[in-house]
Amino acid sequence: MRSLHLVLPPILAACTGLGPSQTSVATHSAARLDSGPEARQPNILIIFTDDQGYADLSCTGSEKNQTPRLDQLASEGTLFTSFYAQTVCGPSRSALLTGRHPIRSKGWGMPASEVTFAERMRGVGYQTACIGKWDVSNRKAIVERMPNAQGFDHYFGTLGANDDGVVHFHENNEEAGSTRDMGSLTRLYTEKALSFLRDERDPERPFVLYVAHTMMHTIIDASEPFRGQSEGGLYGDVVEEFDHETGRLLDALDELGLRDSTLVIYTSDNGPWNQDRYTQSKKGHPEGSVFWGDSGLLRNGKGSCYEAGYRVPCIVRWPGKVPAGRVNDAIFATIDLMPTLAGLCGFELPEDRRIDGIEQTGLLLGERESGRDHFYYHDAGVRRGRWKYLKAEALFHGYAIDPDREKAEELYDLEADLGERINLAVQHPEKVAELRALMQSIEAGDRLDPKANDR
Repeated sequence: MRSLHLVLPPILAACTGLGPSQTSVATHSAARLDSGPEARQPNILIIFTDDQGYADLSCTGSEKNQTPRLDQLASEGTLFTSFYAQTVCGPSRSALLTGRHPIRSKGWGMPASEVTFAERMRGVGYQTACIGKWDVSNRKAIVERMPNAQGFDHYFGTLGANDDGVVHFHENNEEAGSTRDMGSLTRLYTEKALSFLRDERDPERPFVLYVAHTMMHTIIDASEPFRGQSEGGLYGDVVEEFDHETGRLLDALDELGLRDSTLVIYTSDNGPWNQDRYTQSKKGHPEGSVFWGDSGLLRNGKGSCYEAGYRVPCIVRWPGKVPAGRVNDAIFATIDLMPTLAGLCGFELPEDRRIDGIEQTGLLLGERESGRDHFYYHDAGVRRGRWKYLKAEALFHGYAIDPDREKAEELYDLEADLGERINLAVQHPEKVAELRALMQSIEAGDRLDPKANDR
């Protein structure tokens, strides 16, 4: 079996053989942030794709899909190879928005009482915009749980997914039409994001722009210029169009003089939906479509308790601050973004609730190479360092993705066995007991200090 890092192109392949907290830095270490009241807050651009496989990009191992703009982004920033989201879409979004595990932020049913990074950023002078898939108001127009009520000044997008082959748009709190043309969505969301950057924002104030794409979820399609052009079938066409449209956003930052002042974060909500028992039951797919992605060496996909459900590609760029050409395998997660943005953008975290994320500014800026001590797989298990534990009944929100899984505790050494093939629970009962206790303490709500590394 190949090492995960061996599938990377030359600019990133220098990380081959490194452990989970080691890294390769191709250029100088990142400069420390300016401090003091005169320091300008960075702009934030979050690009969040849907159901994209870990190995869908050229820079993460694809031998079919051509993704030059995301490969370029990786060469200009840091590629995080042990970055974790949640294993399905709504819970992944509530975790990203709040810095809280879905057992607290409630996923698709995120209550109005949750506090998002947008609410806190708006409070310190940020312009806030959300484009695309929301998916935390139970896919309904519940005004107090829609983006405008959760901190975003402007919203355009869909409140849910495209499972039925149609999406219904909202512009802020008002209905704004619908479409069955799934191939139009990636460009449409990009156009809306470009409109915000070019025409709607105040150039004197910092902004956060959260672009949450519908692709590559369920019923995929590409627009005419991209359909039939890739070596990866329709799915590859969609990946390559997404790459192109992301490039247009990055070009706009350059044109507007925003490149150096903008922190760009690209990642996905979960792994690919690649299990036949689910995909073959869906209706309304374009003829010949294959909408699931490539997990590479990781086991299974979306909804699974194994790595391909939770571990997703993540690229971060901030010229002169985040090291360029760097690959880092430290444990990092979407739940860390809210406390990290608090440190970078100057807002306070809520003090009346547990924040599960930790501040990772030092990791981003290259001041340290280690990340979080552990990661909790919702209602399934926990990873600490190289070791991953799964409880016997490891299901996520009822997704029976692993129907043949033996109902027994599992323990994997992810450094030696990234594909999770060899269960070492019997050989290491003390490690099983340690990680079981850690998982139980997280579920019990023991508070972590969100401003400190939790090692």
